[in-house]
Amino acid sequence: MIIRAPYLAASLVAVIAAMPAFAQDTTQSDAAPADSASETAEQPTAESTAPDASLDTVVATVNGEDITLGHMLMVRTGLPDQYQQLPDNVLWEGILDQLVQQEVLAQSDAAEETQRVTLALDNERRALTASEAVANLGADAVSDEDIQAAYDEQFGSGGGTEYNAAHILVETEAEAQEVISALDDGTEFAELARERSTGPSGPNGGDLGWFGQGQMVAPFEEAVAELEPGEVSDPVETQFGWHVIRLNETREQEAPALDEVRDQISQTLQQQAVQSRIEELVTGAEVERMGADAVDPAALSRTDLLEN
Repeated sequence: MIIRAPYLAASLVAVIAAMPAFAQDTTQSDAAPADSASETAEQPTAESTAPDASLDTVVATVNGEDITLGHMLMVRTGLPDQYQQLPDNVLWEGILDQLVQQEVLAQSDAAEETQRVTLALDNERRALTASEAVANLGADAVSDEDIQAAYDEQFGSGGGTEYNAAHILVETEAEAQEVISALDDGTEFAELARERSTGPSGPNGGDLGWFGQGQMVAPFEEAVAELEPGEVSDPVETQFGWHVIRLNETREQEAPALDEVRDQISQTLQQQAVQSRIEELVTGAEVERMGADAVDPAALSRTDLLEN
């Protein structure tokens, strides 16, 4: 029988979750009376005599197999956020209990290092090592000069133009032409939008409010940029259907201060640098992909192979 990781993780969470209440109850029952508080406060606190810890500091042994502080630290870093704030003494007992249980189970006759386990370990080692590589590649990839240059390129001429527009979305170009003809005959845009638009803005008269560059799909955005306030577009096709667009007004967006967008720009530049380096590494590597004639892609559904 194989003990799956979700069971073990749930066990750890259950142990830790139960401990704060227990600790609190114990503290209350053993608390000194109020009138002796000052006397207690004056007593000297004993200093810890434990030696300095390191990753390979042994915290327990199970049938001769060491469990180290490093193992415990790795478990802690993977805990959900709500448990990260718990006191160290609470986490210590829960994590150590969990690791002892895992080691006992791993050593038991019921344990079996199947192909599933071996493959999962291979993937985990590959993923963690690759993650370390990504962190190292991005660490020094961006300088202050790079951030300033990117800011100047993006915001040097201001924050860009914002548009206030409305549209009527229909399924075919012929329907879009009918909408335009109705507008030419004097029908109110908002009325037509409520009657004919299939988009979510239809009931609101087609109103889209204010939006800036990159917030609409490219064909829609390009058509809006060519309009003058009050002008209606020809039919515009996107993946959603056919649009008839009316530009209401435009305004210039104020550029944000560099400090407001520094982190965002830095993150974008790091991602770009890392992706570029990954592509270089892949190009420089000797990679041979087996085609469908060697392995049928349908084999990806053969999860039963993992049970062999």
